[in-house]
Amino acid sequence: MNMNKIMSPNPNQTSQDPIQHREHAERLSSLGNPKPAEINREIGLNLFKDMTLGRRFEDKCAEMYYRGKMFGFVHLYNGQEAISSGVIGAMKRKHDWFCSTYRDHVHALSAGVPAKEVMSELFGKETGCSKGRGGSMHLFSKEHHLLGGYAFIGEGIPVALGAAFTSKYKKEALNEESDSVTAAFFGDGTCNIGQFYECLNMAQLWKLPIIFVVENNKWAIGMAHDRATSETEIWRKAAAFGMPGEEIDGMDVLAVRGAAQRAVKRARAGEGPTLIECLTYRFRGHSLADPDELRSEKEKEFWAQKDPLKKLKKDLTISGLASEEELKNIEKHIDQEVNESVEFALNAPEPDPSELTKYIWAEN
Repeated sequence: MNMNKIMSPNPNQTSQDPIQHREHAERLSSLGNPKPAEINREIGLNLFKDMTLGRRFEDKCAEMYYRGKMFGFVHLYNGQEAISSGVIGAMKRKHDWFCSTYRDHVHALSAGVPAKEVMSELFGKETGCSKGRGGSMHLFSKEHHLLGGYAFIGEGIPVALGAAFTSKYKKEALNEESDSVTAAFFGDGTCNIGQFYECLNMAQLWKLPIIFVVENNKWAIGMAHDRATSETEIWRKAAAFGMPGEEIDGMDVLAVRGAAQRAVKRARAGEGPTLIECLTYRFRGHSLADPDELRSEKEKEFWAQKDPLKKLKKDLTISGLASEEELKNIEKHIDQEVNESVEFALNAPEPDPSELTKYIWAEN
């Protein structure tokens, strides 16, 4: 049996094709720009600040890791910032709920967790948002309604479902004012496991106020998306449950925000869940321990041209909502904030060994 023939990628792709598994790029180019969000100057600048913070924070994490200051598995979000800012920015901080993955730093920042608390957690310090017990993959903040990052794929979806059920139960069973919506973030690889489908079914059956956000960056660690699933268009899987599904350009924050606004509106109105597939690309390897040798340089160069931060910057200046100078000043301010977060983390205390079992059990 010729396994190379069986495992071969899309027949339309040749070995000379510089863009491996081209289908992802073709889907993105054929999307157009369906109903992007309309923004004013304030919203535009806030989106730029949030995306810039995410990008500069992750760059600093890479620097600290390679300098031997940060340890463990660290999964960076570079390239996908439009999704975090677009979805969470369309929701209400400290009111709605957010559930992340092991690639959770930027989701935490978008939810409002201070950069110094996130950085402290990455250094394993007591001042971290998880008190130094969680590290990179397990960020958590009750105050900011961040339900956690999860090391195993799919773990967070049932947790997010529980938060959405809580919102509905409070409103319908306890007669409390409750219109919070939950956003569950996960990747394309997660859409091949059972929990994904089970949760879609329950969410639609009970009309739960939840948004399933698929960050399809086309690579599940080192497995290309179109080699791992029989139906590559994940958003179409919503139809099997009678749920609205939407496919959007995950490299365009305004497209993401527009889709999120529509999903939030449906959820708050009691119309149930939405599945949003965001077509995106991560600019770094799976983690900082990944040499990123499976993806060709041509492919990475192709996607770098679609940088979501550069696109937003261009949109803001062309529309006259901001000047180049204003955006440069924001970048300087963000750089200062990130540098201060590192200094804070380096000087913060380690967790007390005598409190090893603290936070394991519920406390009065």
